[in-house]
Amino acid sequence: MEMRQLRHFVAVVTEGTFTAAARSELIVQSALSTSIRNLERELGAALFDRTGRRVVLTEAGRALLPQARALLAGADAAREAVAAVSGLATGRVSIGTIQTLTCVDLPAELALFHQRWPGIQVSVRDAPVDDLYERLRAGELDLAYLAPDAAALPDGLVEFASWHEELVLITAPGHRLASAGRTLLRDLAQESFIDFRAGTGLETAVRRLAAHCGLERHITCDVTQIGMLVALVRAGIGVAFVPRRIGEDAGLPCVRIRQPEPGRTVVLTGRGPSPRNPAATALIDHLTRSRSVSPPDTRPLR
Repeated sequence: MEMRQLRHFVAVVTEGTFTAAARSELIVQSALSTSIRNLERELGAALFDRTGRRVVLTEAGRALLPQARALLAGADAAREAVAAVSGLATGRVSIGTIQTLTCVDLPAELALFHQRWPGIQVSVRDAPVDDLYERLRAGELDLAYLAPDAAALPDGLVEFASWHEELVLITAPGHRLASAGRTLLRDLAQESFIDFRAGTGLETAVRRLAAHCGLERHITCDVTQIGMLVALVRAGIGVAFVPRRIGEDAGLPCVRIRQPEPGRTVVLTGRGPSPRNPAATALIDHLTRSRSVSPPDTRPLR
């Protein structure tokens, strides 16, 4: 049994399909499938039920998963120990993020980090908040930007920095509120909404806002990609709450909500105050020194 096979096995579990796993591992699907079959042959048991559209773990697969994750985490720790004595000439760091991150220009920050540490390989994953929590605990991520579902982070996770993001209502250009500038939440009772996928920081913030104000939203569509949400709003199918910068970058009318003004907190978090991975320590230092806050936009809202 090779570490490569275990990494391919965990990738299939994480990504949900062989196709997506092969893409994440930067290999062709046939090679990944062969790797998994060889692992199953060595273990003498099928690891996945392949009868449905998405692969599902068998009992043997569920038994192997925590062990595989532990072995991979151990291998990462060994690489990190070597990196620590080689002056970060090499190394790996993994960072997760919510898909709707706007308070940080993560690509720009990673580009600056790469200029300083070109030998460090950075892995970036976007996922719902619960998935980010799980991957942090499992050691698959060193740190993550997420919008917490609760006031306190789960045990074992620490906060390195935090930001506040304003949420606005975006509409189609011809919508009745397109030129309003501001509106009350109670005035949206008859609107059709487009919602982001359940379990994301954005969906949680919007759901709590509506519940707090007694707004029963009529959900016309729910989507898994923020680009699709923006496109559906532009087409006039419904309105949606998004971080202000997403609406403005899309060129859509943005309407501020009064009483209360909606927002959410985004945090950069990790498994402990002093990561064992020196590459993760270097990236945390870079991100927290710069604070990576997008400059405030002073353009008037439409």
